[in-house]
Amino acid sequence: MAVIDTYSPDISPSDSPVQALLKRFESAKSVKDLYKGDFEDCYEFALPQKESFYDETQGRRRTDRIFDETAVVGVQEFASRLQSGIVPNYSRWAEFKSGSEIPAEDKKEVDLLLDEVTEYVFELLQNSNFSQEIHESFLDIALGTGVLLVEEGDAVNPIIFKAIPLPQVYLTSGHDDKVDHVFRERQIRAKDILIAYPDGELSDEMKMDMRGDPEKMCDIIEVVYRNYENKKDDEYHYCVISPEHEHKIHEEVYKGLGSNPFIVYRWSKCSGETYGRGPLQNALPAIKTANLLIEMILENAQMSISGMYQVEDDGVVNIDNISLIPGTIIPKAAGSSGLQPIAPAGNFNVSDLVLKDQRNNIKKALYNDMLGMPNQSTPMSATEVAERQADLSRQIGAAFGRLQAEMVTPVLQRVIFILKKQGRIKIPKVNGREIKITSSSPLAQAQYQQDVATVDRFLAMIQGRVGPELTNLIVDQMKVAKYVAKKLGVPEELVRSEEQMQQAAQQMQQMMAQQQQQSAGPEPEGE
Repeated sequence: MAVIDTYSPDISPSDSPVQALLKRFESAKSVKDLYKGDFEDCYEFALPQKESFYDETQGRRRTDRIFDETAVVGVQEFASRLQSGIVPNYSRWAEFKSGSEIPAEDKKEVDLLLDEVTEYVFELLQNSNFSQEIHESFLDIALGTGVLLVEEGDAVNPIIFKAIPLPQVYLTSGHDDKVDHVFRERQIRAKDILIAYPDGELSDEMKMDMRGDPEKMCDIIEVVYRNYENKKDDEYHYCVISPEHEHKIHEEVYKGLGSNPFIVYRWSKCSGETYGRGPLQNALPAIKTANLLIEMILENAQMSISGMYQVEDDGVVNIDNISLIPGTIIPKAAGSSGLQPIAPAGNFNVSDLVLKDQRNNIKKALYNDMLGMPNQSTPMSATEVAERQADLSRQIGAAFGRLQAEMVTPVLQRVIFILKKQGRIKIPKVNGREIKITSSSPLAQAQYQQDVATVDRFLAMIQGRVGPELTNLIVDQMKVAKYVAKKLGVPEELVRSEEQMQQAAQQMQQMMAQQQQQSAGPEPEGE
């Protein structure tokens, strides 16, 4: 049975567009309130450096309840491992390729042009702040939902990325279970509103408030929502609203694939729900158990060090003045027993076994224990690295597909949209057909390696049974080489085209024929 967490706001025809958006915002807040308890527990025990989902003072210490750091370290390692597997630094983790609808005779030329576009796009990504911000966003994906803001920059930094913390975002989904409203709640000084939104317009009441108190912190709501009336193109509306004054400060319309600046992606999702569910929520029971167990061990250790004592109430010993420190003299009455130590009732030797199991469960839930820990004395071989990536790919196969569809492809579509708008790149088109984006990340390569291994096993089996001569007759070696190059992500410019391969084959045949003639020597002259 599907779980429905979307509340329908009570919007009347008499409401203004601003009032309708504010009602949708309150509806989105009521939906998020259902998740706040679990989200806050995950933040408290695994991400204490993150801002809270509830109001709190700045600089508040949030590590007082953490006694076991397994989850805190594990989430950081999870985000780093996910980044190195999907969007590694200084690497081309995706390729722009010609679509299947492009004619075969045009594919070679189009792919060569797209290789240049791919090289330029990833050069910009490496010089931007993408690597830093995507890691922060991957920390939130451990809870299940990540939000990345991709904005247009200036001449020096064409693209600017920003990870939006989950406590600042409120989401709603549409009829297709896709996120259609993204609300972002901010606080800005009154004097800085027009600096943040240069094209904005303030109401008369807001101008009076700004003149009276320029330092006043104002609540601002940014919303991007999809316009379903435009069925031909992707169209989104961007609005900046002051809820206190019910005034629309700024409005803008985004059109085209990749025009939406907010990239919302989920780890996994239940049917009918808007927010995703991540591995950290699955590990939360083990995290709480390990944390409580460490707390009890520390309490038992304190009792073992200082001890517990009992004393007869003889009117001489004042228990309020007793200090159990070295060199302390404690008086006692004649004939009384004085302080007597109490043996602890519990035996915490079994706690090591329970704690080890809980820590292993946490690491397993966060995908941090694949194939055991690498041996520090000897570096990992290439085969071991490939096997680890393949194991990770198998474990997060379903989540990897969702991340590819909701994060990788939309990010690159947004980057292409901005660069095309700035006139920095030109995407080749054939009869109006666009390109496709294929992943070449280490996790995707792990699957491609399996495809290449299948071809290798097939060729070895055929050669073992019929020999290399018949194998060349059965298998087209040129197509096999192109297939392997494609799976391994070899740049298109390094692979010859069909015509070039045929010309090279003819030249080789001619050279072999000439060598045979030279080795045979001149023909004997007739007598």
